[in-house]
Amino acid sequence: MSIPLLLLKQNLIMMVYLLIGYFLFRKKLVGLQGSADIGRLLLYVVMPCAILNSCLEEFTMEKLEGLAVSFIAALLALLLSILVSRLAFSKEWGIERFGAAFSNAGFIGIPLVRMTLGEDAVFYIASFVALLNILQWTYGVVTISGDRSAVSPRKICTNPIVLSFLAGVLLFLLPVFLPETITGMLGTISSMNGPLAMIVLGVYLAQIPLRTLFTEKIVYRCALFRLILIPLLTLFLLALFPEKYYTVKLSILIAASAPVGSNVAIFAQLYHADYTRAVKEVCVTTLLSILTLPLLLGIASYIL
Repeated sequence: MSIPLLLLKQNLIMMVYLLIGYFLFRKKLVGLQGSADIGRLLLYVVMPCAILNSCLEEFTMEKLEGLAVSFIAALLALLLSILVSRLAFSKEWGIERFGAAFSNAGFIGIPLVRMTLGEDAVFYIASFVALLNILQWTYGVVTISGDRSAVSPRKICTNPIVLSFLAGVLLFLLPVFLPETITGMLGTISSMNGPLAMIVLGVYLAQIPLRTLFTEKIVYRCALFRLILIPLLTLFLLALFPEKYYTVKLSILIAASAPVGSNVAIFAQLYHADYTRAVKEVCVTTLLSILTLPLLLGIASYIL
């Protein structure tokens, strides 16, 4: 099965998880507090385990080279998306600047890369997720709050995603082998990432009357940049890297093409921005990505 078709299949599976979250909330089996607790579980346990698990690779110079290339590619892709989002949206549209710039690379990108390219490819997306979190807690916080003093170096240094990435790289570089019990546990917890993330998004979706979900033009504009224009520009950027890094490039492209990250809703709520609009953008781009991601990967198969 080709990668675009496989990605479409996996996207449809992810949408089933989203519907589970939707109906759990509608039937009052999961409330706002429950979804917030699941979100914290994802941030502090599941995603760090997924990143650590992806780094449990036997050291080779080829993989070290791939890690270095993925880091450079991820940094360039993220800087590109920030630049484009700044040009596309003025200062008062901070939610859209944040949403267009930062994809849901952790909650959606990691599961999709694992499902389409295999566990080894997740190794190359880890740097993207770590850099994304650093930029969200610095540039992203200022963008939404409008307050530079809101940036906290302590929050960056204690961010579980960043810490797990650094620990994972250290484990990769050192001749250390974890017991099979621990690696098995990490693998099991990592597999929860996709289902739990989509269930939380389903809860977000259930909070909004469906008739209002597609009524705001700014939501479509954000979706245009997040799902089409920025991914296409990223594709041409990645095409400049040598062909031998095909898996690395495809992993970064999937991460960069994922829908609006759910953190925009969390930050909007935290800094008293328009939480409802942020949730709409997360949900609408997630739904539309079922079509855009496979199409983009189809184009990438001819260019990368």
